[in-house]
Amino acid sequence: MSTIRFKALEKLNERTVPEVTFPSEKVSDYFGSEVFDLPKMQKYLSKEAYQNVLNSIETGSKINRKTADQIAAGMKEWATSKGATHYTHWFHPLTGNTAEKHDAFISIEPGGNAFETFDGELLVQQEPDASSFPHGGLRNTFEARGYTAWDPASPAFIIDKTLCIPTIFVSYTGEALDYKTPLLKSLNVLDKAAAEVCNYFDKSVKKVFATLGWEQEYFLIDEALFKARPDLILTGRTLMGHASAKDQQLSDHYFSSIPERVIAYMKDFENEAHKLGIPLKTRHNEVAPNQFECAPVFEEANLANDHNQLLMKIMRKVAEKHHFKVLFHEKPFAGINGSGKHNNWSLATDTGINLLKPGNTPKTNLMFLTFLVNIIAAVKEHSDLLRAAIMSAGNQHRLGANEAPPAIISVFLGSRLDEMLNKIEQKIPEEKKTKEVSRNLKLDIAKIPEILLDNTDRNRTSPFAFTGNRFEFRAVGSNENNAGPLIALNTAVADRLKRFKKEVDKLIDKKIKRDDAILQILRKYITESKDVRFEGNGYSPEWEKEAKKRGLSNIKSASEAFKAFISKKTTDLYERNNVLNSKELQSRYEIRICEYVRKIQIESRILGDLAINHIIPTAIKYQNILVKSIKDLKDIIEDDNESKKLTARRKETVKKISVHTTQISILTEEMTEERKKANILNTCVKRIENYEFKVKPYLDKIRYHIDKLELIVDDELWPLPKYRELLFNR
Repeated sequence: MSTIRFKALEKLNERTVPEVTFPSEKVSDYFGSEVFDLPKMQKYLSKEAYQNVLNSIETGSKINRKTADQIAAGMKEWATSKGATHYTHWFHPLTGNTAEKHDAFISIEPGGNAFETFDGELLVQQEPDASSFPHGGLRNTFEARGYTAWDPASPAFIIDKTLCIPTIFVSYTGEALDYKTPLLKSLNVLDKAAAEVCNYFDKSVKKVFATLGWEQEYFLIDEALFKARPDLILTGRTLMGHASAKDQQLSDHYFSSIPERVIAYMKDFENEAHKLGIPLKTRHNEVAPNQFECAPVFEEANLANDHNQLLMKIMRKVAEKHHFKVLFHEKPFAGINGSGKHNNWSLATDTGINLLKPGNTPKTNLMFLTFLVNIIAAVKEHSDLLRAAIMSAGNQHRLGANEAPPAIISVFLGSRLDEMLNKIEQKIPEEKKTKEVSRNLKLDIAKIPEILLDNTDRNRTSPFAFTGNRFEFRAVGSNENNAGPLIALNTAVADRLKRFKKEVDKLIDKKIKRDDAILQILRKYITESKDVRFEGNGYSPEWEKEAKKRGLSNIKSASEAFKAFISKKTTDLYERNNVLNSKELQSRYEIRICEYVRKIQIESRILGDLAINHIIPTAIKYQNILVKSIKDLKDIIEDDNESKKLTARRKETVKKISVHTTQISILTEEMTEERKKANILNTCVKRIENYEFKVKPYLDKIRYHIDKLELIVDDELWPLPKYRELLFNR
């Protein structure tokens, strides 16, 4: 057996569940123990400073320098009491990961005495080097200045003895270099627009929050097998590997008992997450072998996104202790389900109302209907932007496959709600009360049909499905920063709500009753957006044909999808809502393109290396063994006819190996030449079509021949762990 593969499999037999010490108290006793949350602020801050923080969180008011000094002093006292020695501004650059630069609390007096210090200036703002972070042309290489600024809405936390302070990240000239800055802006504009619409129905509503409950899917691979796969190490996915005889076809992994090593890992990272205030609640086996999922209780969207980014880091770190590698790539294995990060998104008021949950009165149900229709209309209007926000090299493998929503953006409501909107559009009066009236939700306005509680089934084929009290944006990729799709969704909905308010107010000014004015505009929006509503199987070929008839776009190409970032429609949307300007959008367009190009470039290079330096030599080695065995048989067997019969199959195998190795060699050389042609072009924008349509197709072509060789070559010679080993060894 190949040395690398043999050693990796050998280590699996030595694996045991590591000793992990868990807290003896209830989770509620230590939940958030490593977070400088409001209860701890009350303890460590003056009443004035505490109130200032509350006001900043609730209204966005600024914190003055004197108060910032008080907050910093209390934060440092708490952090050092927990053993923290350093602090850092923790931010989300456009790499998709988080970033941090640690500084020690310690300072030295002129006389040499050491003491801990941390003041308001260090809390509120820092200046990390910004030159090497993606900026998409917003700055020159020599312009290194960038600023991080404290986000009071997301509490500081301690990890690895370091106080981490969530921040935004902007350039010297003020452009956003991160995900959090435009996310906060989109949440702010959504809050104001939604609150104004809420006031039609409830004057006591002062604030509206977007809430998010994400579902994180991931794969676990033993670290020994992972390290024996250079493609996994460098790209996060397998670039070759024949399907295992058994994979997910029996669906026996889904929701089955969690393996012992895996449950120990889950408990360990959940424990760390709970200390950091991440409200994890659910864990289970997913559909594919070695695939799992975790999910928290929903939170305010900004905090929820911070928690998701933090959890991914915790999961990677804890996995090492358990000799696992966690894979967040959207499609690490061909032929089986990939991984998503379903975004369960809703809107909640400061009065405790979920705006996407039908209520018990005509007023609350008209309010529900208002937000439901406006969201559908926003998705219809900006579907191309939503698609661009979830497009990536990894997610492109997943979208349109049978485990993920198609590239067509559509909305699923369920038959009852869909029928209700149709009746409202057509002004069909509600039916007489029935025995099931207790399940009906009354509108009692202009003969509008009643809404039924729990009237929707779930539709896993829809990229944007209503699930009873929220929308589930299923198309988001497992490795994605949720902020990207959230920025697009929040801004699109806010913009539509603003328009709705203006149109309704115009009718009210014309002496039309408020409820009648609202319904008149809702009917208009229902008609305008009805083509995006689809209740059937989103995987079916028939839906692609139907979507085309409806005028819905089905953009599967990354190079085409990314153009939505810089379209006039998108630019106007973001600029009129003060979320992103045209320069910032252009930068994001270029960053996403460059990321796509570079990932395909890396995949192409590593596949070429493996093909030429691992696969072909192994195949030739086995071929030589067969050739020698053919010669040996001829020498041993004197009967020429008998010899031909015995060697015929081996000769055929030798020929097959020659065909596949020759094709691998030719295709690899052609792929390299196409890569060279693409690299001559001086920008990623110019390169992307070459990489997507000329380089990328070779990955599948070369893989085909490698996977055929895997079935032919002696198992003991094959150099890399196979799918059956990667997926069924825990």
